[in-house]
Order: sequence, then structure tokens, then C-alpha cells
Amino acid sequence: MTLTVYQQIHINFLKVQAITNSSVLQIGSSGSIQSVSNAYNTGEFTEPAEEISSFSPDQPEVPLPVMPFSS
Repeated sequence: MTLTVYQQIHINFLKVQAITNSSVLQIGSSGSIQSVSNAYNTGEFTEPAEEISSFSPDQPEVPLPVMPFSS
């Protein structure tokens, strides 16, 4: 079966809250969407990263700044 779709889309305002690694933002129709995942070594690293010494989900590895609440 052959299906031909002609469409014209006018977008005056598009606000996207978030796009994650597995999100698809589609405007219009699509015959098929194929997933793609690419991992690149942009830092030109030659060996794996060091293992972390200890991990506690309650305490971050990098100290976070203390920010006072304001009203």
C-alpha cells in the first residue's frame, strides 16, 4: 500500500520543557522512526576512568553550595 501525505505545518510558538537521550520530538508525520545511539570519545581518552573510592547516594561527590531560601 502506498500512502502519500502532503502537509503544511505552521508553528507560531513551541516550548519544549525537556529532551532526554531517549526522547523523540516529532512534528508532522513519519513513516518510521529508527533509534540511533552514538558514543564518541571526544576527550581522546586512551584508558578507562578510575574507579570511585566510595559512593553514598546521600552525599554527592562534589560539595553543593548552600543557598539560603528567600521570600
